[in-house]
Amino acid sequence: MLSKGSLRASLRRSLGMVVALSMGTATVHAADEPDTRTLSELRADLDARKTTSVELVEAFTRRIEAIDRNGPQLRSIIAINPDALKQARALDKELQTKGPRGPLHGIPVLLKDNIETADPMPTTAGSLALIGNVTRRDAPIAANLRAAGAIILGKTNLSEWANFRSRSSTSGWSAVGGLTKNPHVLDRTPCGSSAGSGAAVAAGLAPVAIGTETDGSIICPSAMNGVVGLKPTLGLLSGKYIIPISHSQDTAGPMATNVKDAALFLAALVGDTPACDPPSAGCAKSDYTKGLVPTALNGKRIGVLRFDPPGRNAYVTPVYERALAHLKEGGATLIEIKMPDLPGLDEAEDLVLHAEFKADLNAYLSGSPAKIGVRSLEQLIEFNKKTPAELALFGQDTFEKANAMPPLSDAKYMTARADGKRLAGVQGIMKMLAEHQLDLIVAPSTGVAPRVDSINGTRSPGSFTSLPAVAGYPHLTVPMGELKGLPLGISFIGAPWSEDVLLSAGYAFEQRAQARIIPKFIPSIETQERAFAPAVPSP
Repeated sequence: MLSKGSLRASLRRSLGMVVALSMGTATVHAADEPDTRTLSELRADLDARKTTSVELVEAFTRRIEAIDRNGPQLRSIIAINPDALKQARALDKELQTKGPRGPLHGIPVLLKDNIETADPMPTTAGSLALIGNVTRRDAPIAANLRAAGAIILGKTNLSEWANFRSRSSTSGWSAVGGLTKNPHVLDRTPCGSSAGSGAAVAAGLAPVAIGTETDGSIICPSAMNGVVGLKPTLGLLSGKYIIPISHSQDTAGPMATNVKDAALFLAALVGDTPACDPPSAGCAKSDYTKGLVPTALNGKRIGVLRFDPPGRNAYVTPVYERALAHLKEGGATLIEIKMPDLPGLDEAEDLVLHAEFKADLNAYLSGSPAKIGVRSLEQLIEFNKKTPAELALFGQDTFEKANAMPPLSDAKYMTARADGKRLAGVQGIMKMLAEHQLDLIVAPSTGVAPRVDSINGTRSPGSFTSLPAVAGYPHLTVPMGELKGLPLGISFIGAPWSEDVLLSAGYAFEQRAQARIIPKFIPSIETQERAFAPAVPSP
């Protein structure tokens, strides 16, 4: 649990950090360079006794201290697990006596701070109302990681309440953790809500992290921080003991520096038995690395989506064209397609999310075994009104709208949920795949990360997240290039339970593009351009 001193420090960060974002020089010394080894390389080094899990935990903890707490102060980590070293020692001993449980044995991982673990850390969703939410229980996905031998290193910062408190919220900010910075250019948003997970993996604070998504909260921060992110098919991973927004759309998912690591991490999250909620014939345990070969694009028919109108995010076009060329060179046939006209989809999603948030959050809060002072959305709204640090930057209009929603037995809600699934799924993604006989669809994941705006809130440059989010279909983003040091991602979207198809296509693309960039912690693009500008001769 956070100490009183830590809580006071958190309040100071929350009130001061975003209001006046520091633009000082972000020095990162050579000793603080990220560990760029992949999971497979870490596994090999652990097995060969070239390193130990204790050494990994200590190294990542030092890096967190150097650049997350100090230096550029990314603020991507809310809490370090006090039991991490104890877990590492036990797993080192087990490795010596019994061998590895699997690829994740002894590997430190990070979890977004809306996912419960049995460790002595609160699960806060970034809210001061849940500082005491220490449940000492593992979410099933955390239990699966523990069974695979992973070390829970800590919790990552997030957009408070997974970006579902206000329409004018600042992405990556929470009252507990302050503002997460984009490690590439520090005055740019890391996007949300899995901001901390994306920034931490990009900056080398852990090899992998878990994010969660309702609509874009894995894909956007992965793309804008320049890492790989996968939103799985809804139901592949259990959502139990994860602070909810919507059971119709919420899912956890892996975030990693490369596609193979994401595939290995996904397998560990799935565990021995997929959640499959509701049960589905397409949901089965899979070796997601089996299809990761450089030739995986050969013979694939891929639909190509573009921003509409064409001038939107025009700077993305040349980067996207290079990415499409890589797909074509890999043997894929590219077919230009258009997003179908789906009137009523946005309204259906809006109604479903607000209605389910009220019902799902009330159920979570009322069922928490922890000593917390709020047991309903209504009580949470009142808590925020009495807590200046919570409402210092933006309000809670989304909370208030959700609290006015009817129960889930209401006919309008049930109609909206059915309409959303039909429009996004059958008449959306599945129609595009069937009409053009496609294996998958690609699109720009989003635009370049905009500047942090703590007055007007974060504005999205556009994305293609809503159809797979509402339908509950898988969506993968892979780095495809950059603009002035800011990463751009390409999305791979497919039918339900097609994670293996997307990962194999993403891997083959990744091998050709080699587009991931390492963060340089630049204070601002303008600072960088001034530094390299030619000297102006005196008149």
